[in-house]
Amino acid sequence: MKTLLSRRRLLVAAGAPLLAPFAARPALAQSAWPTRPVRMIINLPPGSSPDVLGRALAQPLQEGLGQSIVIETRTGVGGAIGAEAAAKATDGHTILMTAGSVISVNPFVNPLPFDPNRDLVPVAAVARVALFLVMRADLPPKNLKEFVAYLKANPGRLSYGSPGNGSSPHVVGEMFKAQAGVFSVHIPYRGSAPALQDLLGGQIDYAFDPGIAFPHVRSGKLRMLAVPLMQRSSQFPDVPTLHESGFPGFDGGTTHSVYMPAGTPADVVARVNREVNRALTLPAVRTAITGIGAEPTPMTPQQLAQVMAEDAKRYSAIIRERKIKPD
Repeated sequence: MKTLLSRRRLLVAAGAPLLAPFAARPALAQSAWPTRPVRMIINLPPGSSPDVLGRALAQPLQEGLGQSIVIETRTGVGGAIGAEAAAKATDGHTILMTAGSVISVNPFVNPLPFDPNRDLVPVAAVARVALFLVMRADLPPKNLKEFVAYLKANPGRLSYGSPGNGSSPHVVGEMFKAQAGVFSVHIPYRGSAPALQDLLGGQIDYAFDPGIAFPHVRSGKLRMLAVPLMQRSSQFPDVPTLHESGFPGFDGGTTHSVYMPAGTPADVVARVNREVNRALTLPAVRTAITGIGAEPTPMTPQQLAQVMAEDAKRYSAIIRERKIKPD
């Protein structure tokens, strides 16, 4: 671990320079790769779900690949800066641990300086990450049906918060409003934590929470009404999905995944995919995943590409319909 941290500090101190020109990329073979430490770029801040998942994967990947995993945090522009750095890496030993929204939501909100579908190749799905519909516990509704009726009876009087315009919670919030036929005011914040604080303080009424509100739900300060996934959460098995509660097909999840630069040899992609899927069977990794309210999602690269395409189609439609713009 000390070696990993020291390598990480060196990379950060040096401005994370690329390791070496990747002139030999086509010649890499499964038996030869990796020949040096593998850089894992995590494109959202420490404590975020991609950060939790990336760090949980690092040790199993290191053991399986036989090389150190050097974690490098590259944040900014909703994850686009880190994703672009990975897409443009030419060293042959860079992987990206990214939130699914960077691929399936962000490109439709704000044009990116690269094309994730052209410049990145899907490698392995890690977890399907949910957003949890939570509201102030002091509001009258006791369940989702009553909440929707309360919203309809009070158009424009309730508000919901998100980490910012164009964020996944914002987009899913608009999907919910569209399908429920309700109107509430969107309040953008600079991050999920400030939105949660105002929800607890009563300045806003509800939110689609990425998992940081769990302690307050368990303490009774907030009430969880629904999960916008097709299946119930293992963390809250008694909480219904929107899909089963009168919103058929409602899926507000994203798949956090591992990507590599386009042109990475197929055998390298296959090897990383196998190692990630192996890691997903380990109790410590599964605990890290379910601890943030997510579910492990072992897939082939082809299955991941299909899931991301379906997510992008769904989210791009609501973004266009609601004319969602970035901050």
